[in-house]
Amino acid sequence: MVLQTRPTGADVTSFLDAVDDNTRRADAHRLRLIVERVTGAPATMWGPAIVGFGTVMLQGRTGESEWMALGFSPRKAAMTLYGIHSENRPDEPLFAQLGPHTTGKGCLYIKRLDDVDEGVLERLISAAWERLHN
Repeated sequence: MVLQTRPTGADVTSFLDAVDDNTRRADAHRLRLIVERVTGAPATMWGPAIVGFGTVMLQGRTGESEWMALGFSPRKAAMTLYGIHSENRPDEPLFAQLGPHTTGKGCLYIKRLDDVDEGVLERLISAAWERLHN
């Protein structure tokens, strides 16, 4: 498996500073700090629009590929978080306590950080990090 999205070496702060929407920009900077604090991993740009933290090796049909352990992207519709939710495993019970959110195949979507319980979000990030590193 060869994934197209790779670490780029681009500056994370510059990327986040360029987010058009003021609220989404502030949320992205805040989420970066939360994930860095919870995981201890520095933020790295993956492709042109994803902020990733740490790496894991994924095994596919055609081989292994490096991927970010956790990540997010400040998209127009919602903040998209990667690595916290997967349709391939049971939902974490903490999702019921998070506040307004949606999930997709492998993503958690949050409109505004102020609308969710930040402590629960931190616990979800921590649980995902532990699951990926144990």
